[in-house]
Amino acid sequence: MSAGLKALATCVAMSLAGGALAGSTSLRALSDREDLLGWEAVGRLDFAGQGYCSGTLIAPDLVLTAAHCVYDRDGQMRAVDQIQFRAGLQEGSAIAERQALQIAAHPGYRSEQNSNIENITHDVALIRLESPISSSEADPFVLHSGRNYGDEISVTSYGMGRESAPSRQRRCNLMGEYQQVMMIDCNVTFGSSGAPVFSMVGGRGRILSVISSGGTYQGRRVAYGMKLADRVAELKALLRRNPVAAPDRRIKRIRVGSGMNAGGAKFVRPGG
Repeated sequence: MSAGLKALATCVAMSLAGGALAGSTSLRALSDREDLLGWEAVGRLDFAGQGYCSGTLIAPDLVLTAAHCVYDRDGQMRAVDQIQFRAGLQEGSAIAERQALQIAAHPGYRSEQNSNIENITHDVALIRLESPISSSEADPFVLHSGRNYGDEISVTSYGMGRESAPSRQRRCNLMGEYQQVMMIDCNVTFGSSGAPVFSMVGGRGRILSVISSGGTYQGRRVAYGMKLADRVAELKALLRRNPVAAPDRRIKRIRVGSGMNAGGAKFVRPGG
């Protein structure tokens, strides 16, 4: 664990002094369509055979995830045509699938650095899709606001060994907060990055945080996420300042040697 996370753990230990924690529930796979009802907006982000993360619709054409998910192993931002969002993916079948059109990773995130307080705080990204997913297919979740987190915090995610369907942990615990970072004892693993952490205030879950990284604390598996409201507002503003038009699918791609007289040109999608 990095020095920054050790500092967080120390603060968490102090905040928990004398306090009791409710037991976390185990993961439950949402393995059939009835289980998936209401959770269709959680999906898997696939990176052209180079791994995957979890993500969530917060608007018909906006997917919330972790910033580190949109960078490759070399620390370079992924090309949009390498990112596909598969809403409600379950045993190879998705409710809806869309290609990415635009990526906004928080400028405060540093892809070349390991997990630390500052990086976790800014480990947030938005992906705009080429076309919206209708609310009748997958109803987007809204962000939590305010200090009342409710009695239940839950996580719905994909992960290594359970990547073919989402798994939901109905109850886990907020173990502490330090600055803009939260420590929770939810069960996460590789692939759970970017997964939504829900507060169950007001009936339907509201997104409280997204999973940034995991570790252990006093022999318990823990995960770290960030407070979202300011980060997401900053990312939406970034997308508005840098608009990208969706490609016209009526225009066919012309390849060299296709027999069409295009002067040897090859037309590709923006960002392709």
